[in-house]
Amino acid sequence: MAAGVIGYYRFTDIFFEWHQVLPNQDDVSPLKALLAYSALVHPDHPLRKKGSNGIELFLGTFENGEMRLLFSSAQVEYMRYWLHTTGLIPSLLPLPSSEYLIQHSDLLSCSPDVYSDAAVLKKAIKNIDKNNKRLRGTGTLLTSRRHAFERARTLWAAGRGTWCAVDFEAWDMDHTLLTEFGWSLVRWADGGRLAREDGHLIVKEHRSYSQKYVPDHRAFYNFGQSEVVDKRAFKQRIQGLIARLRESGPVFLVFHDSSQDIKYLKSDAVQALDRLDYLLPDAPQKGEIYVVDTADLFATLEGDSSGNRRSLERVCRHLQIPSQFLHNAGNDAHYTLDAAMAMVSGDPVDQQREKRWPARTADNQPKVQFRDWEEDSDFSDLEGVAGVAPSGVANDEGNLE
Repeated sequence: MAAGVIGYYRFTDIFFEWHQVLPNQDDVSPLKALLAYSALVHPDHPLRKKGSNGIELFLGTFENGEMRLLFSSAQVEYMRYWLHTTGLIPSLLPLPSSEYLIQHSDLLSCSPDVYSDAAVLKKAIKNIDKNNKRLRGTGTLLTSRRHAFERARTLWAAGRGTWCAVDFEAWDMDHTLLTEFGWSLVRWADGGRLAREDGHLIVKEHRSYSQKYVPDHRAFYNFGQSEVVDKRAFKQRIQGLIARLRESGPVFLVFHDSSQDIKYLKSDAVQALDRLDYLLPDAPQKGEIYVVDTADLFATLEGDSSGNRRSLERVCRHLQIPSQFLHNAGNDAHYTLDAAMAMVSGDPVDQQREKRWPARTADNQPKVQFRDWEEDSDFSDLEGVAGVAPSGVANDEGNLE
């Protein structure tokens, strides 16, 4: 494209407002035609990336928890040049006012999302707006997380679809070089019984790459037999897994800190999905993929209003889920699903927090005050179970255990 991304514009500002301030009224119709829902998702639209199954837009999350669908500034620039170069308008359109430009620093996160259907795009905008109205006036990230936590509980209780945790491991000297993939899923079988499936793939061509900064545990899969496959089969197996899940109903993809794993799923090395929905719906649809992030779920449960994210090891420790040989993709996926189920199958967030960690929040502050020994992974697993303090550590009454 003609320019690099320096920021973003709200989709609604570009769609509804830009054409209204154009000085030449003859330019209005070409711009509106280019921005029509049906045009945006058309394979010949100038913003369609080669090899993509739709138009790539961006979902940005603001500090107050609200989300917006965005165009990048590069996309807006390119549309201006394209309209002029093709002769549809005699001169370049003026850029939208700088007051509408959203800087990277204005966003907590920004992730690409692909739309190939006009109705899906229109519905996504409505759903984002509906969710933002629910949050308006609260002004905190925690409020947004609380809403998502309760929606996840509701969807789990409905007993629909497949909940599938996935995890990738990459060589820590080059994160584009994938070494492992793991999955762990549950679905509701006949009679409401939960059926579980686990798996672990190792890339044959990359077995010689040893990790330098994280433990190298690819040979220590705890939940079955690892499969060694070549890169081609690795890609096909992951694509097949996602396709199989979509055929049976809605899919809730569970991650622990989702951003990197989603990039891998969309990468050239995997190409398992082109779009997913970060907003949990009221009525999930068959074949649609929705994101559940255990890092966000746990931040809600412990009452953390910051943007900090706990490691999977720390989350398992606080939820009293025994874990072993993390940084194996299959193990990480299994423990991630364990953590998700522990939270979404429990009580509402405030009741669940109090049951798990009684009287551990300060006045008017929802964040749990963990003790130092609970945060320290050097203590033995036994010492952290059921909230029992290690020997020599004072309990709530000030007495030594």
